[in-house]
Amino acid sequence: MSSFRLSKGGRIDRAKPLDFTFDGKPMQGFAGDTLASALLANGRQLVGRSFKYHRPRGILTAGAAEPNALVTIGEGGRTEANTRATLVELYSGLKAKSQNRWPSVDFDLGAVNSLLSPFLGAGFYYKTFMWPAAFWEKVYEPIIRKAAGLGRATYEPDPDTYEKCWTHCDLLVIGAGPAGLAAALTAGRAGARVILADEGFEPGGSLLAETAAIGEKAAAVLLEETLAELASLANVRIFSRTTVFGWYDGNVFGAVESVQKNTAAIDPNRPVERLWRLAARHAILASGAEERPLVFGGNDIPGVMMAGAMRSYLNRQAIAPGKRTVVFTNDESGYRTATDLEAAGLEVAAIVDSRVGAPSSWAGRAPVFPGAVVQDAKGGKALTGVTMIKGGALETIKADALAMSGGWSPIIHLACHRGARPVWSDAKAAFVAPQTQDGLTIAGSAAGVGALEACLADGAEKAGNVLPSLGFSSAAAAFTPAVDTATVAKPLWCVRGAKGKAFVDYQNDVHLKDLRLAVSEGYGHVELAKRYTTNGMATDQGKLSNVNAIGILAEARKVSPADVGTTTFRPFYTPLSFGALTGASKGKHFQPVRKSPLHDWARKNGAVFVETGLWYRSSWFPKAGETTWRDSVDREVLNVRKNAGICDVSTLGKIEIFGKDAAEFLNRIYCNAFLKLPVGKARYGLMLREDGMIYDDGTTSRLSENHFFMTTTTAYAAGVMNHLEFCAQALWPDLDVQFASSTDQWAQIAVAGPKSRTILQALVDEDICEVAFPFLGAKEVSLFGGKLTGRLFRISFSGELAYELAVPAGYGEAVADAIMQAGSPHGICPYGVEALGVMRIEKGHVTHSEINGTVTPADLGFAKMVSTTKPDFIGKAMLSRDGMVAQDRLSLVGVKPLDPATTFRTGSHILSEAATPSLENDQGYVTSSCFSPNLGSTIGLALVKHGPKRHGEQVTVWNDLKNEYTKAVLCSPVFFDPENEKLHG
Repeated sequence: MSSFRLSKGGRIDRAKPLDFTFDGKPMQGFAGDTLASALLANGRQLVGRSFKYHRPRGILTAGAAEPNALVTIGEGGRTEANTRATLVELYSGLKAKSQNRWPSVDFDLGAVNSLLSPFLGAGFYYKTFMWPAAFWEKVYEPIIRKAAGLGRATYEPDPDTYEKCWTHCDLLVIGAGPAGLAAALTAGRAGARVILADEGFEPGGSLLAETAAIGEKAAAVLLEETLAELASLANVRIFSRTTVFGWYDGNVFGAVESVQKNTAAIDPNRPVERLWRLAARHAILASGAEERPLVFGGNDIPGVMMAGAMRSYLNRQAIAPGKRTVVFTNDESGYRTATDLEAAGLEVAAIVDSRVGAPSSWAGRAPVFPGAVVQDAKGGKALTGVTMIKGGALETIKADALAMSGGWSPIIHLACHRGARPVWSDAKAAFVAPQTQDGLTIAGSAAGVGALEACLADGAEKAGNVLPSLGFSSAAAAFTPAVDTATVAKPLWCVRGAKGKAFVDYQNDVHLKDLRLAVSEGYGHVELAKRYTTNGMATDQGKLSNVNAIGILAEARKVSPADVGTTTFRPFYTPLSFGALTGASKGKHFQPVRKSPLHDWARKNGAVFVETGLWYRSSWFPKAGETTWRDSVDREVLNVRKNAGICDVSTLGKIEIFGKDAAEFLNRIYCNAFLKLPVGKARYGLMLREDGMIYDDGTTSRLSENHFFMTTTTAYAAGVMNHLEFCAQALWPDLDVQFASSTDQWAQIAVAGPKSRTILQALVDEDICEVAFPFLGAKEVSLFGGKLTGRLFRISFSGELAYELAVPAGYGEAVADAIMQAGSPHGICPYGVEALGVMRIEKGHVTHSEINGTVTPADLGFAKMVSTTKPDFIGKAMLSRDGMVAQDRLSLVGVKPLDPATTFRTGSHILSEAATPSLENDQGYVTSSCFSPNLGSTIGLALVKHGPKRHGEQVTVWNDLKNEYTKAVLCSPVFFDPENEKLHG
């Protein structure tokens, strides 16, 4: 191995070597390595190129905030771009490639961009790409598209599987560092159901790299004992390799677990990732704190690393960051790194401490320079030295590694996902989250606690405080109280006088001058500066850069960081794969298949099915000798008109509405009156949007004084349910009304045709004659001599004497069979949605082909349905706008060809008879069309200007795509039985 790997120490398993490649070069690491640590061990410091300037970049951190070491791993369909090498667990056979370089990471032609940097400052794209306008499509956009992005996604399908799961717990502990372990152990001892989630492949957090003793025990011993006790508790589950990425309503947390991302031998029977919905009665956020970089010239040169990351690689993976290291710090953290480096036998060339009052000596050997700063780092693809300035004097120090520590920022993103805003604390020199939020407590470094023993004590105390509210007696705290002895860093937002670029956002190449330019050009507000400079807009979402950027903006504006504030924190905390979000919903499982309770009945009767949204609906029922679908549909239509037919309408949305104010609620929801609807009656209703346009239609029946049953269109079932819930909760919370979707609970069967009453009477125990059960009747009925109870509705979509019978879903197939048996002597036949569509067009009944989001009730001939006596309903105020009552609005008409032998298509345009075909002469369009076997020709519904006034006018139906011109006449939309004689039997 390279000399960068120490001969002893660390938590790696030297008995398990792992072979991998980087940019095609064979390398070796050990079990316990990350890809980042293995690259460092092999002497590979240069791992990528920056986005804009293509500057050489090395590994900066050891965790999720890594902005530089973004690599592509895997091959074929398993290719993953922009993967953080710091979080990739090394495994045998891993193949990794650097990104954003050509032809290689060591020699990248894109580095010429650095020479153009004077022209590529903040907002250059806003200033450059506006002129000349003609350059945008031909020059600017192609270049931008080619340059955009870092890694390349694969075009091959992902061969792996993913899954989604729910789980529940009393206490969710986020982060398995010192505070998280203490909280989980305290709650676990009390008997609470605990989930401890951590993104690392090994729980322990900072304890994994800790060398100091905790009390009388070494940190490693304490960690081993704590994990052993947690493992012994059946009520505690530890989710390793699991990132909690978001906090949502109901105290549900989103988390993604890496199940097989640490192996090349994928088991096809297991998912590679699992998306968890963690429903927690309470959660403790113990996510720790992120060390802040220092902003000085050349702070992005490979070899410059966060002090905490350097300490982690040294103590966890036995990595020597270099042979001669300079520590640049403004707090005690830098000294801890220097101590461990020297303990490992490595040279620390100097400790540069920006604090004027810092001690000039320490327990180690390296010289200390208090009140000094590193002004510039030297080197290109690797660090060669630093320029230090102290008291105005410059001094060069040779070094091949630099550890920087600019203080610590609590990781509070999750605590701010539901609207809470971070608050600047001068005492902590950091932004902190509100300590008290319903369902969430913050502990340890995430709460601003600095010292290790104090973090352990804080985690135990916070868990103990939560337990009584969860119904558990507090057990003995896992750790005794301790005083937080950590000192707080004095912020050093930037080093002045740097000659090289001082980077703030490493991934988007935002440097100090960019932020100052933003302020000088009027973009100093934190949200404007973010977009003007792109600071914090990369895949790391500003985890390292945002606080420094805020401090720099504050200095430039001469205000406090509290006055600048932060940008909004939103999920996801770290990037998620599309596979994890998709879960099993891919290929044939892309969407769930919904099958009606009558699906098997329809299938055994020979149905041809059509996908309607998520539903499979019976489209037509072919018989022997029928060679085309039209043969079947024509037969079904004629038979229903002559005898009877049975149709599955179970896919209609069904909503049960309860409450003493249910009638008042419906009166406000619908534009027509529902307040006085009698019990036992159904009514057709129009539901409008706020803008006055029709949203959905359907029937609502009053089954009892405070119980209504609403049906919606199949497509809008979920939308209407959401609409009702919103109105009840947000618009009229004072009304006593509740809802329950019952779409899947009922099998609903339409029986239509002149013989439908006779057929149904054989099944229904009650009298359903015209007098006993008139049109728009609705009631609960007994079936088969009291063996079953159902709901019967006297409604019709086909224009025939018709009923809809609803029975519990499990009885649907048996009831349909019974209807077919009772109807056999009367010539009954099953019919599908194609025949239903023909019959509804014949009767001028509208669907969402006409209710397309642009029509009012008057446009469809329903003006009289709009109540003029109700004080208000949704959409009422907007119906009187000038545009809504304009005389030339498109309104509903029927259309039929002059020659029955000719035809036209849905979507064709209507032209005046002698008009030249053009959109300027467009009078409207055909919304629905079909062949009517009753009329012997094509018929259609259309939306046409001045529609009802133009009945009898000859027009041209024009389809430019098919080059079709059909002479036709506008007419009433009711083609069949205009007097409704058949409807009333």
